[in-house]
Amino acid sequence: PLKDSPVRCGTLVCHWHGLALTGAPFAGWEPYPVHDDGLLVWVRLDAIGGEEPLERPVVPVRPEPGGALPAVYQGVGRCEPEDIVANRLDPWHGAWFHPYSFVDLTVVDTPDGEGTAGEGAGGAAGEDGFAVDVSFKVAGRAVVPVRAVFTAPEPRTVVMHIAEGEGRGSVVETHATPLTAPDPASGRPPRTAVIEAVVAASDRRGFALARAAAPLLR
Repeated sequence: PLKDSPVRCGTLVCHWHGLALTGAPFAGWEPYPVHDDGLLVWVRLDAIGGEEPLERPVVPVRPEPGGALPAVYQGVGRCEPEDIVANRLDPWHGAWFHPYSFVDLTVVDTPDGEGTAGEGAGGAAGEDGFAVDVSFKVAGRAVVPVRAVFTAPEPRTVVMHIAEGEGRGSVVETHATPLTAPDPASGRPPRTAVIEAVVAASDRRGFALARAAAPLLR
């Protein structure tokens, strides 16, 4: 594949056929607008997206790369992109579907002002997000309480920021990319790629060891 081919003087050279690609249109090749944000590579599909195209994608605020531990997961689901977004924007998602990982979940702030508005929660989610207080299970009865804020900066992107507690500043991005449309004739369901980018951060001294062990963690 071209991803394994060398780049020489700014030109991608196919290691099988020697075809040189500079990024400009050539012999029937029409390049797509691309943006590399350092963690993910975005490809703009103007004919498919259905929205007014932007010069660059809306990249969420992330921890500084030098002190963070990034990882990316990709899977494919038999659903529409909006199903992925709805799943992530369900504030009770963690308590209902992942009780083995999350406990004591409370919605403290929402865009419409609903929620328990716990201590220091006023405006925690901003105008277009929601905030939850939740504890992550570690082992046995040991848990780590945090406050997480969820927002949707793009139609097919949901971002969770750890606003308070252990790992403050860490971010989890969920990107839903449509692959195939449903086929009513054959009954084939739609397929959507789910790309999750996790950028963990911590001011604990031992976190440097975790970053050093990043290849094993991935």
